[in-house]
Amino acid sequence: MLRLAKTVLGIILRHPLTGTTIVPVLPDGRIVLVRRRDTGRWSLPGGLVDWGEDITTTVTRELKEETGLDLLNIRRLVGVYSSLARDPRMHSISVLVAAEVQGEFKIQDQAEITDVSGFSPETIPFGELSHDHDQQLQDYFQGLTTIA
Repeated sequence: MLRLAKTVLGIILRHPLTGTTIVPVLPDGRIVLVRRRDTGRWSLPGGLVDWGEDITTTVTRELKEETGLDLLNIRRLVGVYSSLARDPRMHSISVLVAAEVQGEFKIQDQAEITDVSGFSPETIPFGELSHDHDQQLQDYFQGLTTIA
């Protein structure tokens, strides 16, 4: 059934979907991750760009929906990730940004997210992250700007 749905979606859209992924950095340097309901795995927050939105608006909205945090500043573009294998649900292109954030954790989108937490770099559960977020975080920590 999933394969059929993917095929139908591909025929209708005929283009990959564009989204954002965020490396939210708290004032104390911790990185914020969210636990996805669909996989049970930790991941970076993010989501699809809605019609009429720019990347900054999407980052602000998704950050608020998934973590409750406010965007202070986008620090830098970390990369653009477009591999067909990056998201098992669909072909998507993700624009990854690192951002300074603040506020209190409060999940608004409980249909997608079950938990939110701040991790020091040494406590991030590398090897167990959802999608291609291991690679995205490694690129961030290495200071790379990646097109993949």
